Amino acid sequence: MPNSFGHLFRITTWGESHGPAIGVTIDGCPPRLPISAAEIQAELDRRRPGQSDITTPRKEADSVEILSGVYEGMTTGTPIALMVRNTDQRSSAYNEMKAAFRPSHADFTYQTKFGIRDPNGGGRSSARETIGRVAAGAIAKKILGLGGLEIRAYITRVHDIEAPAEALVEFPSLAEVEATAVRCPHAATAAAMIERIKAVRSEGDSVGGVIQCRVRGVPVGLGEPVFDRLEADLAKAMLSLPATKGFEIGSGFAGTRLRGSEHNDLFENRDGHIRTVTNRSGGVQGGISNGEELVFNVAFKPTATILQAQATVDLAGQPAELMGKGRHDPCVVPRAVPIVEAMAALVLLDHWMRDSAQNRTFEF
Repeated sequence: MPNSFGHLFRITTWGESHGPAIGVTIDGCPPRLPISAAEIQAELDRRRPGQSDITTPRKEADSVEILSGVYEGMTTGTPIALMVRNTDQRSSAYNEMKAAFRPSHADFTYQTKFGIRDPNGGGRSSARETIGRVAAGAIAKKILGLGGLEIRAYITRVHDIEAPAEALVEFPSLAEVEATAVRCPHAATAAAMIERIKAVRSEGDSVGGVIQCRVRGVPVGLGEPVFDRLEADLAKAMLSLPATKGFEIGSGFAGTRLRGSEHNDLFENRDGHIRTVTNRSGGVQGGISNGEELVFNVAFKPTATILQAQATVDLAGQPAELMGKGRHDPCVVPRAVPIVEAMAALVLLDHWMRDSAQNRTFEF
C-alpha cells in the first residue's frame, strides 16, 4: 500500500497537516522491548516546528500519545499506534490555494491523479506527515542500538556554503550535531549557514542543502540481491521524503571521475577480520552491507513556498498569481536531519530482521 513501508518491521503513516491528528501504526515490533513516550518524544522534539529562529514559526508541541502495543513500558508484539495531535492549524492561510496550483508543490499532480485534494497545508504531501516516520524511527533506533548500531546524520551544505570534508572525517557526536540550530558539526560553517538562511528568509526566499548520514556497527550481510539491495531501499526511503531530489552512496557521482584502479576498495585482514582499506563503496557491495561504515548523502531542494508573488494557473488552466502564505521553513534541511536518521533506522532494522529470519537466529 502507498502509505506503508517495510516488510517485517512495517509502518503505516496516517493523517493530514491540518487535520485533527497525525500518526503511525507499527507492525512487527518484537515484544518485551522497553520503550517510553519520553524516548519517542526526544526524537520528535528534534523534528518539531518552532524550535529556532531559522525554522517555521508554527507552534506545535508534537506530544506523542501511545495508543496501543505497549503495556507497562514494554512492547507486546502487537501493532503499536502512535498519535500526535495538531493544535496550531491555520487553514485560512490556504484559501487561495484551493483555486490555484502552487509552483513546485504537489497540488497539480494530486488534483490530476485523484480528482480531489486537501489544500490545507498540503494535506498528505506536507512534511508534517514525517512525524509518523520519526516516531516509528525512534523505536527502530532503540532496537538497533541494542545491537551496537549508531546512526548519525548532519548537514554538510546549505545553498553554496559547504563544510570542509577534512573537518568531518571523524564520526560526530550527537552533541556536536545538536550544538547549533542548523545541525552542522563544523562550527564556523554552521554560523555561515545560519546567516545565509536568515538572509534569504528576509528576502522572502528559500534555499536547500545536503544531509550526510553515517551508520557504524552495521553487520555484514544486510540487503538482498538484485531488487531489494540495501542501497536501493535506502534510496527509496530517502527519496520518499518531501523536498528530496538526490541520493548517493559512498563515492557517489564523484566516483565516476576515478579509474577502477583508483576506486576499488582493497581487502585486508585487520585483527582477524576481513575489512576494506578504503570505503568508496560506502559500506555496501553487491547490494549487501560489508561491515564498513555506511555513508550516504541526501539532497533537498529549496522550500517550494516562498513569500514572493509567482505566476501559476488556476483549476481551469487560466493564468493566475499566488503569493506564498502560511508558516514555512526558509530551509527544510535542519529539521530533516532526524527524519533521515529515522528512515535509515527503519530500512536497516527491516533488513536485519529479514536477514535473521532467513540466515540466523535474531538476537542482540
